[in-house]
Amino acid sequence: MSLLQVILLAIIQGLAELLPVSSSAHVVVAEKLMGLDPSSPAMTLLLVMLHTGTMFAVIVYFWKQWRTTFFSESEAMKRFFWLAVIATFFTGVVGEILIKIVEHTLFKGAPKAQIEDLFSHLEIVAPALFAAGVLILIAGLVEGRQPDSAESPEIGFGQSAVIGAVQGLCLPFRGFSRSGATISVGILQGIKKARVESFSFALAVILTPLAIGREALRLHHADTSGFAHAALPSLLGMVFAFLAGLVALKWLSSWLERGRWYYFGIYCILASIVVFILHHRGY
Repeated sequence: MSLLQVILLAIIQGLAELLPVSSSAHVVVAEKLMGLDPSSPAMTLLLVMLHTGTMFAVIVYFWKQWRTTFFSESEAMKRFFWLAVIATFFTGVVGEILIKIVEHTLFKGAPKAQIEDLFSHLEIVAPALFAAGVLILIAGLVEGRQPDSAESPEIGFGQSAVIGAVQGLCLPFRGFSRSGATISVGILQGIKKARVESFSFALAVILTPLAIGREALRLHHADTSGFAHAALPSLLGMVFAFLAGLVALKWLSSWLERGRWYYFGIYCILASIVVFILHHRGY
């Protein structure tokens, strides 16, 4: 894995992770086109570092907004805490159930089957991208008909549970964009765009360390002989992912405010067709 490949993957991850187009799908396709193995321990290490970079980009970008919205007073902090707990609980329950179902059906009989073994299968990435695209497109068309105002009502506990459950649906399937699905479902529930965007990425900051921990545990049981060579490039990748993530968040917020959310849905549908073609060409 060359330094140029690391930088390209970092930029792709940073942009696509925080745009509703599924970073995992784009990174997997890019890795395959570069002749890399998405499921190898070295690539897993790189992915962990890239996720860390985008997590810090989210914190830097949204901190001022979170401080005003969620941390302005003790009552707001308490409410946000329970909203986050409810959403994360449903994410964990739905995600874990789906992961176990996938591991015991698609990989039935395979020794030590893990959900990560599914990540390099473009025949599954393509329909996941398509499904995310349809959901984003529907939400974009619906929100275009809804009046927007400066005052945004509080997110309800039921709405938080639905957002968390949908986030759980994204965990096993690369291509089903986490941000795209959660923001779209929030819009369809009548939550204002800026509020659901802020809440969605707050959940991402909570979820990312858990995902990184899962990947780190997987790395602990893997062959680490090549990690010394991959450590420095992965650290550089984290920096580039951080910078690309800041650009992506600015882009995302701009399109949400201007009613262009459905553009991302069109893109995901077109991308799913490209991934499907690549699969049939042997990638």
